Amino acid sequence: MIHLTNITKQYGPRVLYKDGSFQIRPGDKIGLVGPNGAGKTTIFRIITGEEGVDSGTVSVEGKTVVGYFSQSVGEMSGRSALEEVKAGAGRVSELAQKLKEYERRLEDSAVNPISDDAMADLLEKYGEAQLEFEGRGGYDLDSRAKEVLTGLGIGPGDYDRGVEQFSGGWKMRIALAKILALQPDVLLMDEPTNHLDIESIIWLEDWLKSYKGALVMTSHDREFMNRLVSRIVEVANKAITVYSGNYEFYVRERQIRLDQLVAEARKQDEMLAKEEEFIARFKARASHAAQVQSRVKKLEKIDRIEIPAEDRVMKFQFPATPRSGNDVVKFDRLGKTFRLEDGRDKNVFRGASGVVKRLDKVAVVGVNGAGKSTLLRIATGSSDPTDGVCQVGASVKLGYFSQHALEVLDPRKTIFQEIHDRIPEATVGYVRNLLGAFLFSGDDVDKKISVLSGGEKSRVVLATILAQPVNFLVLDEPTNHLDIKSREILLQAIQEFDGTVMFVSHDRYFLRHVANRVFELDRGEMRVYEGDYDYYLAQTPRQELKNH
Repeated sequence: MIHLTNITKQYGPRVLYKDGSFQIRPGDKIGLVGPNGAGKTTIFRIITGEEGVDSGTVSVEGKTVVGYFSQSVGEMSGRSALEEVKAGAGRVSELAQKLKEYERRLEDSAVNPISDDAMADLLEKYGEAQLEFEGRGGYDLDSRAKEVLTGLGIGPGDYDRGVEQFSGGWKMRIALAKILALQPDVLLMDEPTNHLDIESIIWLEDWLKSYKGALVMTSHDREFMNRLVSRIVEVANKAITVYSGNYEFYVRERQIRLDQLVAEARKQDEMLAKEEEFIARFKARASHAAQVQSRVKKLEKIDRIEIPAEDRVMKFQFPATPRSGNDVVKFDRLGKTFRLEDGRDKNVFRGASGVVKRLDKVAVVGVNGAGKSTLLRIATGSSDPTDGVCQVGASVKLGYFSQHALEVLDPRKTIFQEIHDRIPEATVGYVRNLLGAFLFSGDDVDKKISVLSGGEKSRVVLATILAQPVNFLVLDEPTNHLDIKSREILLQAIQEFDGTVMFVSHDRYFLRHVANRVFELDRGEMRVYEGDYDYYLAQTPRQELKNH
């Protein structure tokens, strides 16, 4: 359907890729991977025609419909959520207009007869349009739009709400619903799980598994990627490389190829050293002139093997933790009620009791709106309970990463100032080393907070937590905006952290590899599971989680 052949793309002197090729075939499920800035989003923009290439060709078969979900949500206003989704039907909307026009012309022909040839042509076009309209699900667009919205967490009660009333994260869900309801031939998705909870991720995963079109996506969610894709296209080191398999296969195969390349480079270096030594020894001897010249020409023709540079990743470990008491935080019949704008009270949870013990790594789980973030805020003292008591234990030193932590950063400060102001007694060298562990080096440390991406801000916040010794980490979606490698570095650091952790995450890989206990908030109540995330899945009555 879509072929990218020998494409080269560069911005000024910076080359993204040279002579790269891959194709998107019907039914393909492709994961697009590579370090930040390598040009993954540019690939999407090239496919959609938003950008061109410097050389090579991009061919898209005739009537191929491409749907593109990006992290940039355009203006939304003046429609309800449901109407906004239906308005994005694209080709279906065009076909609906064509059908109306053909039907009008057929009605007119009863009054103003047309030739047999013209009638045959009109009926043929009408039949083709009707067939395509039906094939693209035009007759069930309304029910499909409702199904997709509900699956993404926007239920019937919100179908008729104006899109301008939704927050940025919920607008992203509406934008995603528009693309899914379109049912394009090729679906391009840039980080589709960023603003979704586990339930919505699971629904999307199931939807994409049964989707008959081709899919190309980027995702920082390792498990989501593994469950869906059967090919990986890597964009890295100015090249496009195709791997046949899921993400786990790619990681293994990439390492095998790298090991082989290193071995070949070593052999080549040994051969080159011998040839260069011969040339150096005999270049002054007339009797060896022909041999020397022959070897010089041989070396000039050899393509030198280049070992790709290591991708930069976060590298840190938490400092030694001061010991806390055995009971880190205790919840006793905790309740929380919010007053809504219309004056009604909304009960989030009630009677929640449990104890977080020293060295626990507790995952707080539950559906969207169950009160997970609220429980974390109460544990940190950022919010007071309506009922019951939250008691923090002795000698607890808190480090808190919240969903709104990025907003706490001062946009007027530089990265260096933001960290140094929190640890004013630290030396310039210490602060620079700390920031270097989070990939901020050289002039990067002088960037203003206001110009940073979401991922960069997340790294700054993690650095502020690391700046001082803590023994109780409370983390609300800490992996948001982090790429897969950075998530794995964070995961390893938390596994090795010699303290207590309480966290919320929608990353199932993260949940499986960190949690040793689970607190579930469900229908206003809290249940405690004395086991890891897999144990929780085996015990929970929530069927939608069982097979995921």
